[in-house]
Amino acid sequence: MVTWINALAKTRNKIGAALATVFKRPDAVDEDVLEELEDTLLSADVSLRLVTEWTDALRKGYRGLNVSAQSMLRERLLRSLETCVPFEWPAEPRPHTTLIVGVNGTGKTTTAAKLAWRAKQQGLTPLLAATDTFRAAGADQLRIWAERVDCDVVAGQQGADAAAVAYDALDAAHHRGRDVVLIDTAGRMHTRQPLMNELGKVRRAITNRLARDPDETWIVLDASMGQNAIIQARQFHQMVPLTGCIVSKLDGSSKAGFVFSVVHELGVPVRFAGLGEGMEDLTPFDAESFVDALLGTA
Repeated sequence: MVTWINALAKTRNKIGAALATVFKRPDAVDEDVLEELEDTLLSADVSLRLVTEWTDALRKGYRGLNVSAQSMLRERLLRSLETCVPFEWPAEPRPHTTLIVGVNGTGKTTTAAKLAWRAKQQGLTPLLAATDTFRAAGADQLRIWAERVDCDVVAGQQGADAAAVAYDALDAAHHRGRDVVLIDTAGRMHTRQPLMNELGKVRRAITNRLARDPDETWIVLDASMGQNAIIQARQFHQMVPLTGCIVSKLDGSSKAGFVFSVVHELGVPVRFAGLGEGMEDLTPFDAESFVDALLGTA
């Protein structure tokens, strides 16, 4: 199992020198040092607005305060992630339904399967729904994962109506008494309006069958995309209101700072993070573990 400290090594190494320069000053923060820190945080894909806010806090924080720069920055980072609490599937409603969205290549289908595996570890009975009817191999990929996880799957043929597949999956979950439904959607570019409209149709089908909106709508964001992922997420947020995001491939990126931007700019919490390739490496997002691994204070 990959740990947070190992997964964030690339980002930590990138910003480590700049942070160390700040942290070794016990009584003051030099302006040149702060500028270096700003540049480093921006290169890790923390948004300009947040970087300015944090460095201003460091600049002002030494006025009469007996506190280290490191502890001050750590507190500021944790505060910016206070909405991100580890996710647990609630007892009600059943089936608890999550719509999983995102662009091609973010690891969406793999993430859906890993969420099903995690649900099983908690004693729940998941069902995977493959509504990716655009690709010939879309449903087949999720079927293979469902066999590995040993859970039910409902899939449509290529060219089938994705909304109808989602509706049928919820029907099946209801009749079979399944606890959790994870609906994997087709990867689509956020700039392709017809495909985005199709996603809205899938969401409406879920609402019609459940007589409520999806319990969760999560977007899977590739950590290596940095600020580009924020642009993607904004477009999806307008079409299908997001309740959270999952950050994939965090272990392979040096831009983990964009996590702060996701929470700050979209107003949605990070629910899970992909720290490695294994099933167990998709883990509930833990803000304290994330910040400590980022700063090297773990």
